[in-house]
Amino acid sequence: MTDTLESEPLVAAEVFGEQLTQARAFTTNLATHGEELGLIGPLELPRLWTRHILNCAIVAPLLRPGLVGDVGSGAGLPGLVLAIARPDVNFVLIEPMERRVAWLNDQVKELGLANVEVLRARAEETKREGTFDQVTARAVSALRTLIPLTAPLLRSGGELVLMKGAGAPGEITAAEKAIRKYKLRDVEVLVLGEGILSEETRVIRATVG
Repeated sequence: MTDTLESEPLVAAEVFGEQLTQARAFTTNLATHGEELGLIGPLELPRLWTRHILNCAIVAPLLRPGLVGDVGSGAGLPGLVLAIARPDVNFVLIEPMERRVAWLNDQVKELGLANVEVLRARAEETKREGTFDQVTARAVSALRTLIPLTAPLLRSGGELVLMKGAGAPGEITAAEKAIRKYKLRDVEVLVLGEGILSEETRVIRATVG
């Protein structure tokens, strides 16, 4: 490790509750192996908890019991973090790259996550159209590109819960054509973690059909 891992923020106990031990284990594993596996950059360790782990975990209350697909899971952000935080929700982590799939499977086994399936595929190749209650993604692509990849995976009435940056409102404007084509409604930007996290999390949420 080229830098020191960020100390665990006190708020982590509040966010993860009884799942904090698993969250610690995953964070340590990611800090130890993430850079060498190309999962995180060399400058991320001093902000791993704040910018990545807690940034994802704060989304957990938006999920509901059912089946959630995480598109482009990569290092497990947000999929593995959310699976740790919400053991009552079932997840399918969708990732095309073999080495990342191997990492995800290793973590599922090591952390004892019984609510996770890892699927090696691109979103458009999953053959899981219309099966998910919710779909998440983080830092995958612009919303106008992401909608055609994620919306078809949802059942009618299913929900997109997409993690985005400060430019989220502009992404919605730029994606108006895709929003109409895929019949998204109740499209909104949620700001999470205010007064709890040092960096807020933004989510674009929308319902299909």
